[in-house]
Amino acid sequence: MKKLDQLDQQILNEIQQVFPVVSRPYQVIGNKIGLTENEAFQRISRLRRDGFIRRLGGIFDSKKLGYVSTLCAVSVPVEMIDRASEIINQHQGVTHHYQRDHHYNLWFTLIMESRDDLRDTLKNIEQKIIEMAGDCSLISLPAKKIFKLKVQFKI
Repeated sequence: MKKLDQLDQQILNEIQQVFPVVSRPYQVIGNKIGLTENEAFQRISRLRRDGFIRRLGGIFDSKKLGYVSTLCAVSVPVEMIDRASEIINQHQGVTHHYQRDHHYNLWFTLIMESRDDLRDTLKNIEQKIIEMAGDCSLISLPAKKIFKLKVQFKI
């Protein structure tokens, strides 16, 4: 694994929670750390390429924006996990999914504009998985209470 130098560490500490929403964000980051705009951009690009930064983007409160969401779990034969994942990923409202060692072995979150859209999308996903794998069991587990933890790693 590649090593982070002190400037890389400073950049990661700086942008974890707040990325400047201005016309020249890399200039702002560079000024705070003692780099030029281009140097900041090049370093952040390299950190993304090397896998230290998974994504740069906003995190929105979907509920406040009027969306509805749910955590879902589906039970599919292990040999069908990859194909079921492809089916799930075809839907724009899926934010992420992961495999678990459990009867319900494929989990995903789904965010949609309305409860009707959410219901219809889940029915569509379930039907496609049934067509592909035979009998499956899909459950929807909407949150009753939201707990958000603010995590920042001191690099």
